[in-house]
Amino acid sequence: MTIFERVIAGEFGTKFLYEDDTVVAFRDMNPQAPVHALVVPRRALPGISHATPESEALLGHVLAVAAEVARREGIAGGGYRLVINDGTNGGQTVPHLHVHVLGARPMAWPPG
Repeated sequence: MTIFERVIAGEFGTKFLYEDDTVVAFRDMNPQAPVHALVVPRRALPGISHATPESEALLGHVLAVAAEVARREGIAGGGYRLVINDGTNGGQTVPHLHVHVLGARPMAWPPG
């Protein structure tokens, strides 16, 4: 069971910024920006590379929720970054698809 499955199951009493039957959103434990939230599907999908045509509705919903989280956190007007890491070389540390919502500071490119 991944840490995200444990969060979703309520093991840690995590306060959700958003939740519905499909996804949850909560603050990252190791924030990389003043606003750093994660949008996580309740149904485990190891990563974006495991997505199939059947995943399209889920992926669209995850992105729509990420935009809603940005609005709720007050960063939508000034801009924000969405990040999906995939696999070890992509920086993914939890094998459960999730989208990082980062904002409230200027974002440089490349990241660093």
